Amino acid sequence: MSETRKRMQVFFGGTVQGVGFRFTVERLARRFAVTGFVRNLDDGRVEVVAEGEESVLAEFLAAIRESSMKDYIRDVEAHWSVADGTFPKFGISY
Repeated sequence: MSETRKRMQVFFGGTVQGVGFRFTVERLARRFAVTGFVRNLDDGRVEVVAEGEESVLAEFLAAIRESSMKDYIRDVEAHWSVADGTFPKFGISY
């Protein structure tokens, strides 16, 4: 039995804008079978929305948290739901 596809919405707080965070996340996403986007928010946070198998999403989140950006991250707020297949690929949203 295969895992259920999930959607992960994560808000990263800290010094996460202007440091290459979105580009790092986009590059990391290529290693995982995920779709979705990463974008800057007006309040200074970065939002990541990704869909994929739950275990793959958890690995993707761990990879972001342990990446070269880890020292810039102060807060991580994650929300999980059922995937709806909205995204054809993963990319940066402007």
